[in-house]
Amino acid sequence: MSKRVLTTEAGAPIADNQNSASAGVGGPLLIQDQQLLEKLARFNRERIPERVVHARGSGAYGHFEVTDDVTGFTHADFLSEIGKRTEVFLRFSTVADSLGGADAVRDPRGFALKFYTEEGNYDLVGNNTPVFFIKDPIKFPDFIHSQKRDPFTGKQEPDNVWDFWAHAPEATHQVTWLMGDRGIPASYRHMNGYGSHTYQWTNAEGEAFFVKYHFKTNQGIRCLSSEQAAELAGKDPNSHQTDLLQAIERGVHPSWTLYVQLMPAAEAADYRFNPFDLTKVWPHKDYPLQRVGRLVLDRNPDNVFAEVEQAAFSPNNFVPGIGPSPDKMLQGRLFAYADAHRYRLGVNHTLLAVNAPKAVAGGAQNYGRDGFMAVNGQGRGAKNYEPNSYDGPAETGRPLSAPLAVSGYTGNHEAPLHTKDDAFFQAGELFRLMSEEEKSRLVANIAGGLSQVSRDDVIEKNLAHFHAADPEYGKRVEEAVRALRED
Repeated sequence: MSKRVLTTEAGAPIADNQNSASAGVGGPLLIQDQQLLEKLARFNRERIPERVVHARGSGAYGHFEVTDDVTGFTHADFLSEIGKRTEVFLRFSTVADSLGGADAVRDPRGFALKFYTEEGNYDLVGNNTPVFFIKDPIKFPDFIHSQKRDPFTGKQEPDNVWDFWAHAPEATHQVTWLMGDRGIPASYRHMNGYGSHTYQWTNAEGEAFFVKYHFKTNQGIRCLSSEQAAELAGKDPNSHQTDLLQAIERGVHPSWTLYVQLMPAAEAADYRFNPFDLTKVWPHKDYPLQRVGRLVLDRNPDNVFAEVEQAAFSPNNFVPGIGPSPDKMLQGRLFAYADAHRYRLGVNHTLLAVNAPKAVAGGAQNYGRDGFMAVNGQGRGAKNYEPNSYDGPAETGRPLSAPLAVSGYTGNHEAPLHTKDDAFFQAGELFRLMSEEEKSRLVANIAGGLSQVSRDDVIEKNLAHFHAADPEYGKRVEEAVRALRED
């Protein structure tokens, strides 16, 4: 059987792919060598700008299967009947470090899930933590700048990290979570995933419910100590990627059970804290977990660049029956994520296989045309305006979700105050839930970072946050920091 012929990208056969064309045996190279120039030029362009956050990631395909009836809360078609399966793609990631960072680090983990539903793609873009550091998107660029590598030193600086947190008391809850035992998962398979934000579900009768998503790992929670993580990161910087890849290749398919918390929309206004505050959780005694289905990962990508690096998730990709809430951070992400992908991948990134909807033959039906990487024929002679008289796709007139009631004056407002709407209450609750051993490790992790800060006033501001969360919490962190700074 003859081998296939190697060609240029234009399809011309290549005679020699081992030696560049030159002027004589030892002479300089020739600019007419198309294969050399094309090969080097393409190599120079093989990488795209890395994500500003969530740069280092791993991913896998699988399916989501409904196990419980939730049709009383949402008319989303992919959740419409027990036993219904939907193809998914899940991308895990670290948040702060660059593409070359290690997997086993103390950092939140991204948990971005794309459902290829029959009504279009639904993207649920969350983390492995139920809360976040801030609650208003206007602070997000500053927060990320403080956590990324310093532009002068080229490394993450404790001064920057803790100075931002000193000025963001609402971060105390997430800092407590991050510095605790679950701050470094042993693998992507052994951690939970959360939608984190509050979303809206709408049923067939038009009733609205606010919802929070919880993906509970069926492998059990496993985490690393700081010492274990440092050793693993040195031995195998790709530890989490290796674990996920090899588990699926062995036929050990990781899975998660999806639970939701559901709040009737009418209860939101009088709840004791703002239910749309990303720095808060809803206590389970108020809104118990209700099981929805099972998520299974069973297929590795064929090409990490094409399918993991170029996977694009956006929280504004909703389907009928699911929509946004007034969560400020979510509202900011509705714009920011899609805009980041248009910058990184181009305006036609939804034509890539990993991002393309599978709902209808031929992909998305709209009037977008042209731009970089317009590779799908772009509608040929079809009209590119709407409405038209030529049988082009038309609007349905059916809203995706229930309308949200709004009132008041425009302006720059802080979130509405509820009876327990302070920055520290839930951080203190989390601390008090911990065992003595967990508290000791939490205090040691915080003190290890905070003691490296050069400014005393920044240290004092952070200590005040821990004191406000719980007197014992603050006292223990303060003593540990003092002891480390005296050494």
